[in-house]
Amino acid sequence: MRIFSRKLGRLLACALTVALLPSTAQGSPESDATTTVSESRGTVTLDTPGYSVSISGRTGGQLALTTRRSGRTVLATGPEALRFRTGDTWQHTTRLTDWSWRGGVLTLTADTTLAGARIEARLTPAPDRYRLDWDVTGAEATELGLTYDLSSAGHWYGHGETATTSDGPYTDQPWPLDAGRVEAEDFSAASYQMVDPFWFTASSAGLYVDTGDTMDVSLNAAGDGLGRFTVESGSTYRATVFVESTPRAVYRDYIGIVGKPRQSDATYEQYAKPLWNSWAQFYTKVDQEKILDYATDLHDNGLEGHTVQLDDKWESNYGNMTFDPKAYPDPRAMSDRIHDLGYDFGLWVTLWINLDSTNYRYAADRDYLLRDAADPTKPCTVTWWNGTAGIVDLANPEARAWYQGNLRKLMDTYRVDGLKFDTRFFDDHCAGRDGHTRTDYQRLGSELADAYDLQGAGIRVHWSRAAHESGFVTRQIDKGTGWNSLKASVTQNLALSTIGYPFVETDMIGGSLSQPAPTKEVLVRWAQSASYMPLMYASISPVDTIDPTTGQKVDYDEETVALYRESIARHERLAPYIWDQVQHTLETGDPIMRPLFFDFPQDEAGYTIDDEWMLGPAVLAAPNLTASASRDIHLPPGTWYDVSRGRTIKGPATLESYPTPLAVTPAFVNLRAKGADRALRALR
Repeated sequence: MRIFSRKLGRLLACALTVALLPSTAQGSPESDATTTVSESRGTVTLDTPGYSVSISGRTGGQLALTTRRSGRTVLATGPEALRFRTGDTWQHTTRLTDWSWRGGVLTLTADTTLAGARIEARLTPAPDRYRLDWDVTGAEATELGLTYDLSSAGHWYGHGETATTSDGPYTDQPWPLDAGRVEAEDFSAASYQMVDPFWFTASSAGLYVDTGDTMDVSLNAAGDGLGRFTVESGSTYRATVFVESTPRAVYRDYIGIVGKPRQSDATYEQYAKPLWNSWAQFYTKVDQEKILDYATDLHDNGLEGHTVQLDDKWESNYGNMTFDPKAYPDPRAMSDRIHDLGYDFGLWVTLWINLDSTNYRYAADRDYLLRDAADPTKPCTVTWWNGTAGIVDLANPEARAWYQGNLRKLMDTYRVDGLKFDTRFFDDHCAGRDGHTRTDYQRLGSELADAYDLQGAGIRVHWSRAAHESGFVTRQIDKGTGWNSLKASVTQNLALSTIGYPFVETDMIGGSLSQPAPTKEVLVRWAQSASYMPLMYASISPVDTIDPTTGQKVDYDEETVALYRESIARHERLAPYIWDQVQHTLETGDPIMRPLFFDFPQDEAGYTIDDEWMLGPAVLAAPNLTASASRDIHLPPGTWYDVSRGRTIKGPATLESYPTPLAVTPAFVNLRAKGADRALRALR
């Protein structure tokens, strides 16, 4: 119902001031702030003490929303700002036809390109954000979407692992996002990619889409400079727009909604030393003799680690959860020998049970598997990289108990210390049991994994409060073995860290993805880079390595071993400083590895740098991620100690053509930052 009659139309230009209601974490109004709403020259403007939102389109054209702070645009919609799909056709808002302001909510009504269909949108302001909820009336919509002009907000970040037109997320992770072309058509809680529906910008705006449905997210995918955030549902579109003074403040606002880690799943030793996993060293061409030779070579060459983990292809069939007797004649003796060398022993496991497994029929007959979405009377089957399988249904308590019983038998019989969980806990081809949603299965997966030592391999759960609060290590999706993948491993860690997963590591040092082994230079540079990250996740050994894709010996020499060993030692010396950052993260939710602009928001150069990062407040890492013999290095404002050259530099400064022979890994300590003394002791 409209609040003002036409007779009072002239008063619409006057400010309407109301006291707002108590604040909540979701962004409802706050009692000590005021807001005003007015209309002038066909534009309705909502003004709060911290920002304003202008809604144009009253006199024709298309509805458009522009958010400003201190008079400067920080976020603006693009063409077809609010759009929806009916049948095979996309429609969008046109003229703003009506508005009202009541009880702290600005309600907007707009016509659309579909006759008889209208959109009703509701803006609920709070001091540092506003809720934007909207619906379609007069038509049956199957998808709803927001469109933003990316350039209105400067550069864009967030999202998580990106599907791109340049083979992301495996070899490409654009930083910032608008520097690439992102097209994620299955962006959801069921995705194998680590993603969250949260984006933030250089203008210190942010967008959180509160949905459990699958999205189609496109950022400059067509080179058009537009961001399209589409929910594949006709239900109410619910979003929060953050308006802050720094990107870090936007990040903290988001963490206030989804939660911060309540613990670190990894132990101090798992931060201090690498995890050695067999996958990229052997892929599936692995057996008992090979894994023991691998562990012995690592030990004898002083390549420290806390665990040797046996990855894919130890089972007789996928899902049997029994060792292949031909490849592993005595698994207990293998485990005992690995322990004798000073390592823990771990196994790769999955909830996916292949159709040719003896366990498949057993599980299917007892309704232990997820059901098919199209026909819930039969088990859901999915195709993955190792065949066709059913998935253990964690929402069935009996299925969960059966699966965990198999795990416990394995661990007790073979002295297995921990597990690497792989594959997803849910798939969109399947139906959730008793109303369980995608995010419910992320929670159930988190609860399952939390009962085991994940040995620093972490787990790939996301999009749920449980995933954020559990404090798991987050391992990246598989990377290639070339320079582009090394570069992507850095920017991907920055992306994951800044959507609320602070305990990050790259894919296995040197990459995997069933590609030929990395060159000596890529392997060394990757190890050097990882030494300045929270954790080191290793596989390819610099000792006596045969490329499993070619069968040829890899040209790694004594220098390769020495430089890899040096990287491990550096990381271990940094462990007390890193552990301090872990404790800070548990208090604040702040990422440990983060972009320069989180600490130096006024330093404009830091917003596009994709090969440097802060490790906590005191350490700036600038390793060489290319085949070049030198690199340029940017230092933000401050007083910096150059670790490699033993000198002090006043920032901001650009160090052009900084020499980076293979033995040099540039890093700098901010002498006035908290933790600088501990960092200096580790790096001098």
